[in-house]
Amino acid sequence: MIGLAYALSGSRSAAEDLAQEAFLAAHNAWDRVSLYEKPEAWVRRVVANKSVSLFRRKMREARALAQMKPESSYLPRIPAEDDDFWKAVRGLPKRQSQAIALHYLEEMSVAEIADILECAQGTVKVHLHKGRKRLADRLGLEASTQGAEVGEAS
Repeated sequence: MIGLAYALSGSRSAAEDLAQEAFLAAHNAWDRVSLYEKPEAWVRRVVANKSVSLFRRKMREARALAQMKPESSYLPRIPAEDDDFWKAVRGLPKRQSQAIALHYLEEMSVAEIADILECAQGTVKVHLHKGRKRLADRLGLEASTQGAEVGEAS
């Protein structure tokens, strides 16, 4: 069933979902389906019908997205030369990377970051300080002392 669903959908995860839905439909209607000469043919028909429904739904979604024509992207424009920096940020411990991204990408203050991360402002300052230090080490830069102090009042 998964092979049929995959052939019709082109997606492994969709195929698994379609097959599961077909078997669930057979289970729910087993009193009737079990009386068929070939119940497996009924399940295959359900897979085929559900794959057509999935295709139609995806086409409607694609048309709706194409009509939306967003005026601006939801993603911030990050220059290509900053890729190494943001890759290094993603490699930091979770809280440090969150604090760095919120502070430098979203231009949020320490107080705003503390509210978002639900921690004390002092904790945010420590995360920013340690994150900056690790980034400087990873990127081979000298750590700037200006604005990098734990007591910074952003």
